[in-house]
Amino acid sequence: MSQNGHGNQFALMGQRRFAPFFWTQFLGAGNDNLFKFAFTVMVTYQLEVSWLKPEQAGLMIGALFILPFVLFSATSGQLADKYDKARVMRLVKSLEILIMALAAWGFMSANVPALLASVFGMGLHSTLFGPVKYAYLPAHLDEHELTGGNGMVEMGTFVSILLGNVAGGILIAIPGEGPRYAALGCLAMAALGRLVAQFIPATPSTDSALRINWNPITETWDNLKLAHRYLAVFRSLLGISWMWFFGAVFLANFPAFAKQVLHGDEHVASLLLVVFSAGIGIGSLMCEKLSRGQVEIGLVPLGAIGMSVFAVDLYFASRGLGDTGVKTISEFMAVHAHWRVLADLALLAFFAGLYSVPMYALIQLRAPGTHRARIIAANNILNALFMIASSLMAWALLAAHFTIPEIFLTVGLLNLLVAGYIFLIVPEYLMRFLAFVLTRVVYVMRVRGAENIPNKGAAVLICNHVSFIDPVLMMAASPRPIRFIMDHQIFRSPVLGWLFRLVKAIPIAPQKEDPRTYEAAFEQARAVLDDDELLCIFPEGGITRDGSLQPFKGGVMKLLEGREHVPVVPMALQNLWGSYFSRVEGAAMSRPFRRGLRNEVGLQVGTPLAGPELSPQTMQDRVAGLLARA
Repeated sequence: MSQNGHGNQFALMGQRRFAPFFWTQFLGAGNDNLFKFAFTVMVTYQLEVSWLKPEQAGLMIGALFILPFVLFSATSGQLADKYDKARVMRLVKSLEILIMALAAWGFMSANVPALLASVFGMGLHSTLFGPVKYAYLPAHLDEHELTGGNGMVEMGTFVSILLGNVAGGILIAIPGEGPRYAALGCLAMAALGRLVAQFIPATPSTDSALRINWNPITETWDNLKLAHRYLAVFRSLLGISWMWFFGAVFLANFPAFAKQVLHGDEHVASLLLVVFSAGIGIGSLMCEKLSRGQVEIGLVPLGAIGMSVFAVDLYFASRGLGDTGVKTISEFMAVHAHWRVLADLALLAFFAGLYSVPMYALIQLRAPGTHRARIIAANNILNALFMIASSLMAWALLAAHFTIPEIFLTVGLLNLLVAGYIFLIVPEYLMRFLAFVLTRVVYVMRVRGAENIPNKGAAVLICNHVSFIDPVLMMAASPRPIRFIMDHQIFRSPVLGWLFRLVKAIPIAPQKEDPRTYEAAFEQARAVLDDDELLCIFPEGGITRDGSLQPFKGGVMKLLEGREHVPVVPMALQNLWGSYFSRVEGAAMSRPFRRGLRNEVGLQVGTPLAGPELSPQTMQDRVAGLLARA
């Protein structure tokens, strides 16, 4: 589906509004993982600590790292809303240098408690940086840049995770000098991050009058309640948190998985993280290409399906691998069965990238600017709680003598259940997924004038009615959810009727046939406009039976009584007459597909109408004019 032109996401890397911020967060994420992975490898392969077993080290380090997210996210969200975001980021990067000084001492003296304290400190660093990181982007990128900008950030984050883990694994494995080199690497990354942060442009406060509540318990609760007021946003927060639950199980268990299941050395553990991080980075970048400049949440179900499929296959790929001694990377790669393991990890991570980026962009787009950082802080709180829960679950399963592949299988199956539940309570994801498939597999959809759909506030969309899938195609073109008024007979279709009920479409019947349904439809529709949502009505009153535009009825005028300020956006669907879903040869969907795949269809969106120019004939003429456009 084409949209109006917008800059390539890579062009942002040459702009000051994005590049210094990108490299600051890149270096911070890389340093986090250099430090954590070097520490994990150190206690897994090099030290024997009686109170910290190798298979539990990754879980404990992960839990300590995310504990500050639970304790301090609410406070960090307030700081990001109250103060200049560039200033906050520079202070956080200065704190990172102090934490890494403690970590350097811990490495060189093999002091595990000091290193664990540094893990907590780096968790605090990330807690403070998270809300300002995601609140910064909408302040400097427009709506059509958000998906690309988020894709770049997610790609950069996981590439930095990749490089950080590789560097941590290589440095700590240097014979005799590993801890010293790991210490120097951590300090150097922190110092470089602070230097780059100096070039981030000023980002003024969004709520300078905000009074900081320093009580983390009450403020955490207030943040969660605040996020819950924006239901679509809150449910997206839950979806992201589940992704972190899912991913944390894999990331925390990679060192033990490499050693106990794949029988590889430290470098094999690093390879797993390289493959996983590369997969997420590529998936994140692909979001921009697949979404074509808009926030495309239809990618989320696709991502969820892929995550489960390849998590389950990873379990089967990991069975029956023989133990012939500890393998180096070259020995590991020489075994054909190991390639399937790596492919599963790469594809699992790729689909996780498709899953997460649209959700982050949706939160940034729909959260109010004055509260955005606090809502993102609520996201961090939920992420932390879910990640702690994932650590506890993995620990419990290990205690119950589950193998690590069995834990991966369990999480993959759970993901199917959780994703199914999310898509049922937030049907917009499911419908946008259906729209995504229709406009990229079944049809090639060309959209012109999508910028005429208002980004905020109530509006009525009017469109010609050619087929049963018109609403689904219109959803694909809109950055916001649309409520539809639809002929009550459509709800009799077993599949489409279920889908349209799921998205709360409003059934309407002719006034003479069913006056109660007729009046109830207008009552619900007016409530939609009063809630500042988008509402679509097909003024012809039904699907065309001959392919031509039918006379518009007066329902729109009745709907707008007392709401003359609400804009009416004319739209026209093109080239759908003759499709399987139209009535070209009698009942729709009663014959096999008459066309092949990838036929081109179009949607023309005109400039909004309002006030005295509104009449059924004016609206019909405007839609007819759009239909005639090439």
